[in-house]
Amino acid sequence: MISITEKTLQDLQFPTVLETISAICNTDIGKQKALEIIPFQEKEILIKELMHTTEYVSSYQNNNAIPNHGFDAISYEIKFLAIEDSFLEVGSFRKIATISETTNNLLHYFKKFDDYYPNLNVKASEVELTKDIIHLVDVVVDKYGEIKSNASPDLLNIRREMNTVRGKVNQSFGVSLTQYNSLGYLDDIKESFVQNRRVLAVLAMYRRKVKGSILGSSKTGSIAYIEPEMTLKYSRELSNLEYEEKEEITRILKQLSNQIRPFLSLLIQYQDFLSDIDVIAAKAKYANKINGVLPKITDERRLYFRDAFHPILYLNNTQKNEITHPQTIELSQENRIIVISGPNAGGKTISLKTIGLLQLMLQSGILIPVHERSETFLFDRILTDIGDNQSIENHLSTYSYRLKNMNYFLKKCNKKTMFLIDEFGTGSDPELGGALAEIFLEEFYHREAFGIITTHYSNLKILANELPFATNANMLFDEKSLEPMYKLALGQAGSSFTFEVAQKNGIPYSLINRAKKKIEVGKVRFDKTIATLQKERSKMEKTSQTLKEEETKAREEGRKMETINVKIKQKLESYQELYDSNQKTIYIGQKIESIASNYFNNKNKKDLIGEFMKIIEIENSKRIKATPKEAKAIFEKKKEVIKEIEVKVEAIRIQKNEKKIKPIIIKPKPVLKVGDRVRMFDGKAVGSIDNIEKNKATVNYGMFTSKVSLDLLELVESVKK
Repeated sequence: MISITEKTLQDLQFPTVLETISAICNTDIGKQKALEIIPFQEKEILIKELMHTTEYVSSYQNNNAIPNHGFDAISYEIKFLAIEDSFLEVGSFRKIATISETTNNLLHYFKKFDDYYPNLNVKASEVELTKDIIHLVDVVVDKYGEIKSNASPDLLNIRREMNTVRGKVNQSFGVSLTQYNSLGYLDDIKESFVQNRRVLAVLAMYRRKVKGSILGSSKTGSIAYIEPEMTLKYSRELSNLEYEEKEEITRILKQLSNQIRPFLSLLIQYQDFLSDIDVIAAKAKYANKINGVLPKITDERRLYFRDAFHPILYLNNTQKNEITHPQTIELSQENRIIVISGPNAGGKTISLKTIGLLQLMLQSGILIPVHERSETFLFDRILTDIGDNQSIENHLSTYSYRLKNMNYFLKKCNKKTMFLIDEFGTGSDPELGGALAEIFLEEFYHREAFGIITTHYSNLKILANELPFATNANMLFDEKSLEPMYKLALGQAGSSFTFEVAQKNGIPYSLINRAKKKIEVGKVRFDKTIATLQKERSKMEKTSQTLKEEETKAREEGRKMETINVKIKQKLESYQELYDSNQKTIYIGQKIESIASNYFNNKNKKDLIGEFMKIIEIENSKRIKATPKEAKAIFEKKKEVIKEIEVKVEAIRIQKNEKKIKPIIIKPKPVLKVGDRVRMFDGKAVGSIDNIEKNKATVNYGMFTSKVSLDLLELVESVKK
């Protein structure tokens, strides 16, 4: 059973994350729900919640944006409807109709796009879809939140009478206004409104001469506000009708309230559903801000966070345009405990908090800023001891509080626990406190718990080196400037750089030397060795980074060279093909030249045709004859191509038929005669006609003659003999 205490949530600044998510929510109920998020106790519910957020995040990348889920809370209306014989005001019904319509739109949407949002659709399918509520409200209330006149026949009649009486009031008032104004009894403003009634602005000296009811006067007393006697009768009638209208509206609202009351449980469900969607949307927007993803959740005992960012630090640094350094850390059955050491302000506590907070966020259904190939499993408990926890109220010092915390850890620690302890063993005598911390660490180790601790104690660094399933780690420092690099390096303990940092901060060298003499020589040598190793590691890190960059550049250059080689080969091949083609053309040309020369000398057509046939046979022998299978495949391919062409031709024909057919002007074909210079339609050689017999012409091309159909010839120019 997953159980994570409030202290752990506070230590890891989880409420700060919730406050950020709450601020993104659109509704007050959503904001409150976001602040109440806690780690889930059941894995199935957690996976569903994570999938809801992941699917909502995906809506930002595809073209299917989820509809608006905003709504006005109806908590007051729900409470009121629960009271028998109570009735709601008009505005409340408009809110109820709006929330019903919004819910129905979302339910329809998730059902339609089930392929994109399967888990959100499962959640939506648990809510009943009905338009009855909207229909009931729309019959009575208009879109402006006013009662419709046709809500009941009585109301319709009352309002018609009211309109008639208002007309009479205005008419009678107009007559009185004209009468008394012509007599000069009225002030310049002539009229006003008092108690929602139209009155004459009568000068005080003439108030007795105007018949009617005095409803008030100006502050100076110079004007009396009088409702004319002619209007009084109609005003009383209008007041009676207004009272009747109010009574009828109350009756209608009671009736509508009784009709809506059976849907009370459904309205509660609607509000819960929309507020849940509001929280899911806020978590999705938060995930977008921090580049949150869903890592793989396994049953195997392994935590691997690659390129993990502390979300609070990441957002703060983004606002300041500062860099946030990611950390990569792995805990497994063969590497259960990591002891992080190194100087202060190097990022030890942030690294520890990053892992704890990300695990906590994930187990609460919030996506986390890690590489997509990260993975983890679910812990039953996350135990933390971070910061100065002294309690004045309970008379506990820092160390006493820590011992009390360790006692709690010992009771709860097991295979499914992750513990995070900052500055382990501090608060007491270094040797005695360190020894007790060493025993605690051994106990946690034997219980196979996963954990990360930060410390400056040498004995804990040595113990981590000796235990087979524990490892040291350090925060890298620049060996020259002693500035933190904010990068976690596994496998080696870190030096505190106590004397180096003191010297950098201006402490006199003589005092540092005196301090060195006051501690054991072995301890100085041990710390110096660690510092030297850490410097060497830092150099190796830089060298490794440089080599990686050079390797990347070399690969890119290699790819470029390969691309260039391929292009060169292609060009060489095309040049070779061109050269071969030219050589072949030259060879055939020379042969034809030789044959033509022989024919010119002996005029033997048989030899001419024989020589041509030899050339054709030689060229055909070079061509590779296709096998029956290949021939069949070529034939089938041709058939497919012919079909495609026929379809396209038919489409073009249809398009042409739809357009207006332009008249085609057919040019008359010239009559060819002996002596005309002609050429074939698809040829370039020009010859003259020597003889014409039965639609065939003998064309003389100079070196040879040819018989060609007159239909295949076109006139170049006519020459008279």
